[in-house]
Amino acid sequence: MKANEAYNDVIETEEELRALIGFPSELVSRKTITHLDHHCTDFISRSPFMVISTADSNGSCDVSPRGDYPGFVLIQNERRLVIPERPGNKRSDSLRNILSNPQIGLLFMIPGLGETLRINGQALLVKDDELLEQMAYNGRKPLLGIAVDVEECFVHCAKAFIRSGLWNPDSWADKESLPSASRIIADHASLPGSDEEVVARRLEEGYAQRLY
Repeated sequence: MKANEAYNDVIETEEELRALIGFPSELVSRKTITHLDHHCTDFISRSPFMVISTADSNGSCDVSPRGDYPGFVLIQNERRLVIPERPGNKRSDSLRNILSNPQIGLLFMIPGLGETLRINGQALLVKDDELLEQMAYNGRKPLLGIAVDVEECFVHCAKAFIRSGLWNPDSWADKESLPSASRIIADHASLPGSDEEVVARRLEEGYAQRLY
């Protein structure tokens, strides 16, 4: 059954959507800028975590986290930034998407701050050695960089963080009750010789030895 056949009342046009939720205020409409001003650069310099949104040429989407020391994203000028690509699991979903569709969306976060910085633009993969040297950590350069030509910048309000209590430790569950990543991966992969204990060891080894 298709998704639009599973529900009785589906919104199908922007006119229907606007009739339900209304239109943005003038402040919201005017807050978008097209370059990295001093507010944006200051925000990025304090951010240790971001998410990247990409899609391939067919529109299949991906969202991927990136994290490092605060200010790990290199700002080249008011129109361009570069994200270091550290060792990962080699799926390279975001990177492969960029090769076929350069459109990219970024969401920068600062722990404890509810507001986030959103940036949209066009990306390409770069491996200029001098550039990568600027983003080296403990003597290790990133494998490559994601260069982004900035098209839109704006601050997103804190309502989602307030509703979720994300930065409030009192709202966090006990660690022992949290889902086990190693158990999930082992069950999903279903590979002989890769039970939960084996996967847990591989994860811990990667976290300890292959961050950079």
